[in-house]
Amino acid sequence: MRTTVTLDPEVAEMLKQYAHRRRTSFKAALNELIRRGLASHGTAGGKRPAFVVRPHSGGFRAGIDPAKLNQLVDQLDAEGFTRKARSRR
Repeated sequence: MRTTVTLDPEVAEMLKQYAHRRRTSFKAALNELIRRGLASHGTAGGKRPAFVVRPHSGGFRAGIDPAKLNQLVDQLDAEGFTRKARSRR
């Protein structure tokens, strides 16, 4: 398929350098890089690597009681409400 694409000058220069290093044509380099880019986003039928969650040790700062987090949330909500009420005056 033949089409016209407008490339930013710096992109065109990088592509020319890539083609030169690979000893291939501009067209072949462009097609290769587009294929790789599309495959890395899962649009070319390639399977994406699984997302891995790496656990880390959590913890609370000294003075924070995990059993009283609901009280902390309530206190912060009340302080926020009070601030808003005062700013409306």
